[in-house]
Amino acid sequence: MMKQKSFLWGAAFFLVAAPATQAQVTLDVSKITCEQFLLFRVADPRDIGIWLSGYYHGKMGSTVVDMQNLKDTAEKVKDYCRANLQQPVMKGVETILGAGK
Repeated sequence: MMKQKSFLWGAAFFLVAAPATQAQVTLDVSKITCEQFLLFRVADPRDIGIWLSGYYHGKMGSTVVDMQNLKDTAEKVKDYCRANLQQPVMKGVETILGAGK
């Protein structure tokens, strides 16, 4: 009976403490290098790519998502990054989209 009570208290503590241990992670996307992007060092490149697409489309005032264009642009950014590992991935997107002009 004592072991069962200890187990229940331990389980209850774990359930109460678990949400407190989850950390919120924030990223400064402007500092992510192409190398980090390609090698999954910061996050899944698809997640970063989706965020970047939304960011630049928002800057251009567009609310349209062309899924094929999104995939094509992602491949072009990966190609850029393979040739420019130390450059920020945002520079690659700006180069591909012409957003930096």
